[in-house]
Amino acid sequence: MSSAEKDSREVGQEQPEEKAQAEETAEETLESEEASENSETESSLPAEKGENEASLTGDDSEEKDESDEDDEELDEEEAPMTFLEHLEELRRRFVRIMIASCVGFLACYSFAKPLFSLLMAPLVAVLPPDSTLIFTSLPEGFVTYLKVAAVAGIFAVSPYIFAQIWGFIAPGLYEHERKWMIPLAFLSAFFFVGGALFGYYVVFPFGCEFFMGFADEFIRPMPTLREYLGFSLKLLFAFGVIFELPLFIFFLARLGVVTAEGLRSKRKYAILVCFICSAILTPPDVMTQTLMAGPLIILYEIGIWVAYFFGKRGGRKLKQAEAENDGPDDSGPDGGSSAESAADSETDAEPEKTEAAESDSAKSKAEKKKAKADKKSKEDAGYDEDLIEM
Repeated sequence: MSSAEKDSREVGQEQPEEKAQAEETAEETLESEEASENSETESSLPAEKGENEASLTGDDSEEKDESDEDDEELDEEEAPMTFLEHLEELRRRFVRIMIASCVGFLACYSFAKPLFSLLMAPLVAVLPPDSTLIFTSLPEGFVTYLKVAAVAGIFAVSPYIFAQIWGFIAPGLYEHERKWMIPLAFLSAFFFVGGALFGYYVVFPFGCEFFMGFADEFIRPMPTLREYLGFSLKLLFAFGVIFELPLFIFFLARLGVVTAEGLRSKRKYAILVCFICSAILTPPDVMTQTLMAGPLIILYEIGIWVAYFFGKRGGRKLKQAEAENDGPDDSGPDGGSSAESAADSETDAEPEKTEAAESDSAKSKAEKKKAKADKKSKEDAGYDEDLIEM
């Protein structure tokens, strides 16, 4: 055998060894690359999970902070009262009202006779010349003066009485709503006394003249003290109560319970209710009923304007406009479902991102394996060609 053939055989033996070494090194590099990529994806996934968990914990902490702030505001305003505490508060307010009424009664009892004379003036002005007031039982005159002094005492201390009533309502209101309590107490007393004065100076003369118009030469009117006192006191308290209607509407409008539009839409029903209430509170005659229903309807119209100027409707519209400009609209029937759905979509998108990253890494692994197999097949084909050439 010649030296050239020996050299070619030695070269042919060395080439497969070199190719095998090259294949081993390529496989090691591919494995090292795959391991590094897997470690990178694994490290990125926990990082994303950590970020998601951190964002969720941050949201939870924000919600907790908001709830803590709300609790602090409630604590600063006032702790909620139990049912028994409300009953105790009612008893305390009622005792104070009774004490104040007793003080007013004692202060007015010495003026009972002139006060009753003032109360009889509208009737005395329309009585026939030969008619007088009478009483038919022994203690009737004494009891009449006691009643007049008691009613006068209630009117005298009415600001304090209404302050106690509004003070009982105050624990159920917010801090910014309690500032209206003192003005409402004085305005309540003012409207209550004003309604009684309206009944005395406007309604009493018409009512007495109407009833005395049935007297003639055969019918002589001789009303008793008890009957006239019951008639007059009933009208005084009735007019005092109905004149509180604008304040009552103001209170409900500030709470957002009623609106000017709602009151206008219910006007025809309100007129019917006004006539029904006036028929119940007044004697069974058309004159006094109309004299009470008319002012009551006017007061209802005043209450509509009070609700229009002092209600919360404008504030709610402004808040809705700000919400539309700043963020998602939560004024619809779903009540902020758009914001919640956006947050839910974000949270649902996070696991989809992780799944997509995992699928991409799996595809890259499959492509690398395929490329490795193709490369190996090509190298084997080249080795066979070299052997054939040899």
